[in-house]
Parts: sequence; structure tokens; C-alpha cells
Amino acid sequence: MLYIVIAFLWVSIWLYLLLGGADFGAGIIELVSKRENQDRTRQTMYRAIGPVWEANHMWLIIAIVILFVGFPRIYTTMSIFIHIPLTAMLLGIIARGTAFVFRHYDAVEDHMQHVYNRIFVYSSAITPFFLGIIAASTVSRQIDLNASDFLSAYVYSWLNIFGIAVGLFTVCICGFLATIYIIGEVTDYQEKQHFIHIAKRMVLAAFIMGGLVFLAAYIEQIPLIDWIFGHWVGNVAIAAASISLWILWRSLEQGRAITIRLLAGFQVSMILLAATYIHFPNIILLKNDEVLSLLHDAGPSSTMEALAIALLVGSLFILPALFYLLYSFEKRKGVD
Repeated sequence: MLYIVIAFLWVSIWLYLLLGGADFGAGIIELVSKRENQDRTRQTMYRAIGPVWEANHMWLIIAIVILFVGFPRIYTTMSIFIHIPLTAMLLGIIARGTAFVFRHYDAVEDHMQHVYNRIFVYSSAITPFFLGIIAASTVSRQIDLNASDFLSAYVYSWLNIFGIAVGLFTVCICGFLATIYIIGEVTDYQEKQHFIHIAKRMVLAAFIMGGLVFLAAYIEQIPLIDWIFGHWVGNVAIAAASISLWILWRSLEQGRAITIRLLAGFQVSMILLAATYIHFPNIILLKNDEVLSLLHDAGPSSTMEALAIALLVGSLFILPALFYLLYSFEKRKGVD
């Protein structure tokens, strides 16, 4: 039962990165678009994510509930020592959702629409930025359970160049996923070329930020290269991601919606696998070579059994409803 819960935790994080990442990327693409293209980009993004944008946060909620119920020590450690970036991320989600609703459904159109637009695009970038910082803090060995002052306990655990680099890399990944998704939604040739151009820029930015992540890891004495390339799984995953990127690059001009979406999702999945496989079952690497493990820091077996059953039964209700929701709006787009 424990491994079932761990599988649900990993899948929920994976889906939140893919689906929620593309959701955040919509605002990022709007942010980096030229002023004359922002209105068109905004309308295209709204048509694509409008009907289902809120459903993406379901995966984050599932991950939080799993940690809270099944791994209370891990949940408590994260809630205490990296509560600042966690709060910033949650505030970004709230601000983004509020701005998204008001900029489309406000009864009065005035200068506040500009304010809503700014809040939406900046919070769309801030949220994945802090998500990346949180991910980096769990492996940077900067969390000190014995810290005796505020800065050491609550700031230095996440505020470092490695965390910032991973945050920027996450922003680029989200923007990349969004453009790949949108390319399959547009039919106008000029508009499609516009998003293909942005997609290529995002790939280049992600490549540069990826290099910055390795440089920051070297400066912070984090053995990231050994983690990723020191095991055959990491080597295979990176090779597969590189090959899929080459195929995706060649497929962009052809505009094969399903193909490029699958390739983009596969590529990000391989990056996630390469970055996390070597640490399993450890989920947080602490100072002084301490770790928090999904196997050794799990709750009582009775709790894990009940949680696993709840997740399995819940998936029987949630997943069919989610697939039907996606199917319904895809069918509606075809009718429109």
C-alpha cells in the first residue's frame, strides 16, 4: 500500500508540472509577447485554458493531502523551513486565479482590466518560479533542522543561486509547454508561426537556464552532474529527452498537434525522471547528510492502507470525470 501512495504522489507532481505548468505558461507567453500581439495571444490562451484551468490545481491538492496524511514529518518540515516560498507560490496561485476571472467576467471594463492583466501575467511567472525554488531546496542540503536563527532556518534554506536558477528553468519549461499546447489549438497560419517562434525561443531559454542550473550547482557544491549522469537511468532519460527535442523541433513546422504535445510531455517527464530517480526514496536532503525518506518517514501502516484505498477509489470517480471534461470542451471547439 505504501508504494501505491508513493506512486500517486509522484504522478500528481508529474501531472501538475505538465498540465499546471502549461496553464502557468499561458500567462508567461502573454508576458513575453510583443505589445501588438498581446491581445491576440490573450484571446487564444483564454480559448485554450479557460474551460479547464482550475482543474489543474487538483493535482497539487492531491500531492499536499498525500504528504499531510501519509508523510506528516515531511509535510511539517517543508511547511516550517520553506514556508516563505510556499506562501509566495500559494499567493501567486490565488492572485492569478482572481485576475483571470475578473479580467474576463468583470461587469465593467475600465482601467482595472490593465491591472488584472498585469497581475495575471506576473503571477503566472512568479508561481512556477517559486515552485522551482521549492524543488531545489529539497535537494540542496540547505535545510537545517538545528538552525538557531531566523535567516538560517527560514531564508538560507531556499534563497541561493541554485534555487533561483531552478526557478528560472521551471518558468521556461512552463512557457515551453504552453506554446506547444497552443500550437495545436490555432488554425491561422500567421498565428501558428507566431507561437512556433515563441516555442523556439522558450526552448533556447530553457537550454540556457538548464546550463545555469548546472553552473549554480557547481558553485553551491551540489553534485548535480553525478546525480543525473552517474546512473544509467539518468543517462537514458537525458538521451531520450534530447532525441525527443530534436524530433519535436523538426515537427513544429508541420504543426502536428498530438505529436508535438506528446513529445513535449515526454521530454519534460524524462527531465523529471533524471532529476529524481537517483534520490528515491529520499525526498528531502538535509544538512549534515540527514534525509527524509518516503519509506522510513511514512505514517503508520493502517494510515497508509486507508490512504491508498481512498486514492484508488477516488481515482475511479475523478479520472473519468476529468477525461469527460476534456473531451466535452474539445468536442465543443470542433463544433464552434
